[in-house]
Amino acid sequence: MTEENSNDVELEDFHQDILVKAMRGLGIGKGALAERLGMDRSRLEAVLNGEVEERVIAEMAKALEIDVGKLLISARKKWIPSPLNVSGIKQFNLPFGGMRVNAYVVWSKESKQAWVFDTGPTAEPILDFLKLENLSLDSILLTHTHPDHIACLEELKQKTGNPRVFVHKLESLNRTESIDEGFEYVLANLTLKALHTYGHSLGGVSFLIDGLEKPVAVVGDALFAGSMGGGMVSYADALKNNRDKLMALPDETVVCPGHGPMTTIGEEKQANPFFPEFTVQNLSS
Repeated sequence: MTEENSNDVELEDFHQDILVKAMRGLGIGKGALAERLGMDRSRLEAVLNGEVEERVIAEMAKALEIDVGKLLISARKKWIPSPLNVSGIKQFNLPFGGMRVNAYVVWSKESKQAWVFDTGPTAEPILDFLKLENLSLDSILLTHTHPDHIACLEELKQKTGNPRVFVHKLESLNRTESIDEGFEYVLANLTLKALHTYGHSLGGVSFLIDGLEKPVAVVGDALFAGSMGGGMVSYADALKNNRDKLMALPDETVVCPGHGPMTTIGEEKQANPFFPEFTVQNLSS
């Protein structure tokens, strides 16, 4: 198979990770939250270490303004996104230290030209795939410049003829081209538009792609399947950008995150605890 996407990529976050991100984003420590909830700190810490005590999880979720039902589904490990096989996209889920990070190749069947989104830690799998499919690399587009997402950037550039590299102007690198919100690019039958989805990083970008069988959003660490990247720059901005720019996309939009499995906007409305405004349907069976 040449265009498959791994359907066994593990979720990046479960209930404990989601709670930690919300606490950190809101600036609420363990002691303060335990006091607010009137519970022993040890029970809260047990949940943050992965234990499933549903009453505690529910109380924490309410205090942190995240969806109780969706978080309990995460804790029970009752949901993963439906398998996605989108012609013209290849996901690479690669090890980086103690975690795994994603890179993507998106290509035009008409022209056999490709875009690479982020690079991950090693160029070899991407180079092998480009050779296997007889693709020429037109350009590299970076969702952000955290080390795990650009670890092999220079190697990949050197071994593919130094293609253009696009990155948001707030995270510019040597020998790259700076872009901003609204940047557009055309590659044969494919069109691309950039959204500035900052919050996890200062220059975080999501790339909207049309021309494949479904609309696609390569979102970096702005959004994960059932979670989101930590608001390392601004939790409030990360949530707002996700709500205003990503969750507003059509439900069928395929989401290609920086970590974890691919998902869709429709499934994130149903499963992502950070967005309580959308109701849960048929996830707990």
